Amino acid sequence: MSSSTIVTIVESPLFPDFSDLYQHKGLREFRVNSVRKAVTLIKKQPADFIVVEFFYAYSTNYSGIYKSNIEVLLVSLIKYSPNTKVIVLANKKEIKYIDVLAAVDYPLHGVLQLPTSLAQMKALLEIL
Repeated sequence: MSSSTIVTIVESPLFPDFSDLYQHKGLREFRVNSVRKAVTLIKKQPADFIVVEFFYAYSTNYSGIYKSNIEVLLVSLIKYSPNTKVIVLANKKEIKYIDVLAAVDYPLHGVLQLPTSLAQMKALLEIL
């Protein structure tokens, strides 16, 4: 892949739009509206970054054993895009459950509480 890419998974109105920042950093953004679509995308083309909002499954399980919306994504990254840096956004009510992601052996690049600032996201992208 010639340029760096970022996949943003926008599943709620709380998701911040940092498209200008991504462009300024030289990242080509692919915006999807579901984890399923993001997994399909990374199977075809690994991404440098993924920004995704965390949702905890309080009473239902997403796929039987999973306790959040993004565990399937992390498992897919292990196989298809193992160098992707994952930035997880979570609202104040759900951020305390982020440790359920430890069940998947995939490191998170960063976790930001919503609403997040441009400066916080920029700091996580400074490695470029």
